[in-house]
Amino acid sequence: MGLKRVSIALSAFMLLGAGAAWSAEISGKSSTQLLWYNNEFTEDRVFEAAQYLRVNVTKVDKEGKLSFFAYGRAAQTFGADHDTTGRLYYFYADYRDLADKADIRFGRQFASNASGNVLLDGLKVDLKNIGPVGFSSFVGRDVVYGLNGEIGNTFNTDLGISAYLAGFRKTDLELSWLRKWEQSEITRDILGGSFKQYLFNTVKLYGNTKYDLVSESFTESLVGAKVFPTADLVVTAEYYKSYPTFDTTSIYSVFAVNKFQEALARVDYTVSEKLALNLGYNRQWLDEGDNIDQYHIGAAISPIKHLKLNIELDNQTGYYGNTKGFMADVDYEISKEAQVACGVTYDVYQRDALTHDEIARRYWLGGKYKLAKNMALSGRVQNDVNARYSENVSGRLVFDYDF
Repeated sequence: MGLKRVSIALSAFMLLGAGAAWSAEISGKSSTQLLWYNNEFTEDRVFEAAQYLRVNVTKVDKEGKLSFFAYGRAAQTFGADHDTTGRLYYFYADYRDLADKADIRFGRQFASNASGNVLLDGLKVDLKNIGPVGFSSFVGRDVVYGLNGEIGNTFNTDLGISAYLAGFRKTDLELSWLRKWEQSEITRDILGGSFKQYLFNTVKLYGNTKYDLVSESFTESLVGAKVFPTADLVVTAEYYKSYPTFDTTSIYSVFAVNKFQEALARVDYTVSEKLALNLGYNRQWLDEGDNIDQYHIGAAISPIKHLKLNIELDNQTGYYGNTKGFMADVDYEISKEAQVACGVTYDVYQRDALTHDEIARRYWLGGKYKLAKNMALSGRVQNDVNARYSENVSGRLVFDYDF
């Protein structure tokens, strides 16, 4: 969607809110950003001005059931290219508690269930307060963004249906179905499920899975557990397995793909208000017997009241070489209005036994200053130095206004 269409849509939205019933309340956030970076595709230096705008119009009717929400981005680049782009992320009307049984959304919106998520122009309905099971469904035109705006056909369609347990404080369970069409041809047909269960106030079990009806295979599966015997200690264990699939209309759907498996264990421990530690291990299995082992240790330190230091050390061995490195950042609150931060990332990697070690570094400096209760100015500058760039400076300057 172009800049002109985004501007018209958001302007009309604000006028609609201003002309709504006497009880309407308008709130939102404006974020004006100046960015500079290297275009990875053309190697050109780019300067970009972007405007993000989020608008909420609530309490439109006397009962407070009807609301409108919008969020979009408009941008202008300068330099070798002078592209003007716009994206409307969402723009919908929301009506809640219809007959105390249904919530309805209409317009451009993000919708999801256990089978997947989509951005669509259409309708979403949630049925509730009808017993131990609730139902949700959405249908509409599939919205896909490319580098320069929306792509895809007007008649591409998304349909999702799900059923879930309702009213169980320690148990969540959902079964769902998602189908996508490219004009009249089915491109995705997925069944999904997810669950969450709390036990003894110290254990959380969770998982989700997706089954592709076209390829007759499980494309994703995750099971995990979190154990928190005390408020200061959390132990996490997960197992994940995936088998990539593509839209049936994609050329990649005819290629062979590899299965992927991953298991991880992690411990987070808060020693005191000044020190928190975390330790983790990750094991990845690839096809043809290739494996990857990853080790991680981190610490969050606050030696004085307004100073925070985060340090993370990582080491990876196995398939496609070895990598080891660290990441550190410092955050200091000068006052209630001003904060500064800086950090560094340093990685040493070796792709195979016949090559030398290569080094990738990132240095950054940032800060934030509150001009008023609802206004803030922030910025960040960073430099990336690696095998590709001897210098790659990028940054952003942001003015945020809450209304």
